[in-house]
Amino acid sequence: MAYLERQTPLPDFSTDAVHSDEVPEQENVISTGTLPEVERVHALIETAHERYRGLDDGKVADYIPSLGEADPALFGISVCSVGGQTTSVGDAIHPFSIQSISKVFVFALVCHELGHSEVSRRVGVNNTGLPFNSVMALELSDGDPRNPLVNAGAITTTSLAPGSTAPEKWDFVQRGLSRFAGRRLEIDEKVYASESATNQRNMAIARLLQSYGRMQFDPLQATDVYTRQCSLLVTAEDLAVMAATLADGGVNPITREKVIDASVCRDTLAVMATSGLYEFSGDWLFEVGIPAKSGVSGGIVTVAPGKGGLGTFSPRLDPAGNSVRGQRAARFLSHSLGLDIFASTPGGG
Repeated sequence: MAYLERQTPLPDFSTDAVHSDEVPEQENVISTGTLPEVERVHALIETAHERYRGLDDGKVADYIPSLGEADPALFGISVCSVGGQTTSVGDAIHPFSIQSISKVFVFALVCHELGHSEVSRRVGVNNTGLPFNSVMALELSDGDPRNPLVNAGAITTTSLAPGSTAPEKWDFVQRGLSRFAGRRLEIDEKVYASESATNQRNMAIARLLQSYGRMQFDPLQATDVYTRQCSLLVTAEDLAVMAATLADGGVNPITREKVIDASVCRDTLAVMATSGLYEFSGDWLFEVGIPAKSGVSGGIVTVAPGKGGLGTFSPRLDPAGNSVRGQRAARFLSHSLGLDIFASTPGGG
């Protein structure tokens, strides 16, 4: 039997006003405040960098050989406001492969093309509670990828990119992520070759998805496009700009280009909040309180809706594949910059 839809139907929210095309976008109400002045932001990210740069917990990812060559001392922090003001410290312009952080932005691009309901039906939006490359999660859910931020869901999402051939899908992905960054992103060919030589597990996951009827595109070609997207080179400054684009309703704060719709930003941030740090996502929300996504090369992209984006880079990872220094810096800055979306103060009325 081909499982093209969920075994247990979800409630139909397709007619709700929040996702209705009949509701003008300007009627949506947000309450998010603004970032402090740029001098204050810079002083705080300098403090965070100084406080955590000597932290030597965790280790560099080595299951992909080229990633194991990263200097564990590298540490960069960058913040970009929705107004386009960017400030950085440390190794914020050191290039590294985007890895799983790409999942967020490909999900957003595909949602923009296919729509909220279709991507939710085909990919899912629930946390697996298991590691990002888990095969067991697929088997336990009858082939449901569950969410786009684990490998099964990400490969499925990439396969849904517009285009009938792998080159067409890759062009869509590369151009889209470049628009988020505000500059053309290029592949790290060494990382791509290294990942291609060691991605048998991802190919097996794609084959398993095919066996459940979840893949409507060649599974090995979809895996290759996914591997390419993970090999794109970015910096912490790029991540801050990409995050600020999600924070600003889909408008890149540097180029002022509208990359995706505001409603797609909302959907993307919801998935980031529940699944961005894999099985540690609950801990992240409890301690940091803002949507984020990590990658095994050491990057973390963090979004404060309506305020701006935070990009961090440090290759030392915890057991779940999340940057140790990046997490500490994000927690410090979330509290000191007022980024926590769950925090409030008593008010009158």
